[in-house]
Amino acid sequence: MTMDKKNILVGISHGDINGIGYEVIIKALSDPMMSEICTPVVYGSPKVAAYHRKALNITNFSFNNVRSAEEAQARKSNMINCLDDNTRVELGKSTSHGGEAALISLERAVTDLKSGKIDVLITAPIDKHNVQSDKFQFKGHTEYLKAKAGADEVLMFMIGESMRIGFVTGHVPLSKVPELINKEVILRKLRLMHNSLLMDFAIRKPKIAVLGLNPHAGDNSLLGSEEAEYINPAVEQAQKEGILAFGSYPADGFFGAGMFKKFDGILSMYHDQGLSPFKALSFDTGVNFTAGLSFIRTSPVHGTAFAIAGKGEASESSFRQSIYLACDIFRNRQMYAEISKNPLKHQDIEFHSDRIDELPPEIFNGEPQL
Repeated sequence: MTMDKKNILVGISHGDINGIGYEVIIKALSDPMMSEICTPVVYGSPKVAAYHRKALNITNFSFNNVRSAEEAQARKSNMINCLDDNTRVELGKSTSHGGEAALISLERAVTDLKSGKIDVLITAPIDKHNVQSDKFQFKGHTEYLKAKAGADEVLMFMIGESMRIGFVTGHVPLSKVPELINKEVILRKLRLMHNSLLMDFAIRKPKIAVLGLNPHAGDNSLLGSEEAEYINPAVEQAQKEGILAFGSYPADGFFGAGMFKKFDGILSMYHDQGLSPFKALSFDTGVNFTAGLSFIRTSPVHGTAFAIAGKGEASESSFRQSIYLACDIFRNRQMYAEISKNPLKHQDIEFHSDRIDELPPEIFNGEPQL
């Protein structure tokens, strides 16, 4: 890929065919601005798409059917047929057929992503239960993509207008969280978040807040010792490595006092600790980004929403933002790679940010800080 590439090929897996995936995909791709920034390629089914258009009474949109990503046409919403024409749609229901169809689409899209036929991947929501099979024994997209990429570590990174928040532990029972937290795993997540903020978001010297696990961040070990034993030592080690990490902070006061506005990234200890405030502020526009992969994947923050499938009530805002963010990260990674290769030519690079403190560090010192 070259820095002057403008026509980003955006692969889209259609998710569960009985949920709101097709509704948010069609609504997002109906935006005339979409064709200005990318060329969408949906891995799905023309028959299923037609079923959803009829249910939603959408008459002013259609897909351009192609056999492969190489045939995708600019300024059109392209679709590759991945399913048998006998695939059955049952709106609002979790079915084995829905899970099978979601996995077929995802596998085809990931294969093309890894081979470079598409540039980024946007995943529509799946049902984590009905998608389980001999081919898919994961807790969700994040774990599946980690395995497909062969990544040592990934970070579920929720991106919104008001905050970027990642998680030390993800889809695990709350009772198991304390045993999964230690200094080394926190350090790995901090390093990954730091590197992602540099490369994927073009932020120079990103500031990261680290939340405590216990109420009042342990209150000097009165309410728990994890902060003193693991979390604070990890923050101190990260600082020695040049990472601007701070904490640990009590989660309630951190969000209640608006401290989250002062940091470029936030590392929370468990799923609901970070997602509850994030979705309260950014549910309609937030994006789930998987940091640490060799390729780029984003998704909306909502699920299949079976209860409103086919009713025309689903908001496409989060899905649209997922596409925009994936394209931004694609360009930022190109920029970062170009500068790392030849920092003397940085003046030829077009930056998305006009803030000097958000530019990659190579511009200032000529070396990547990874």
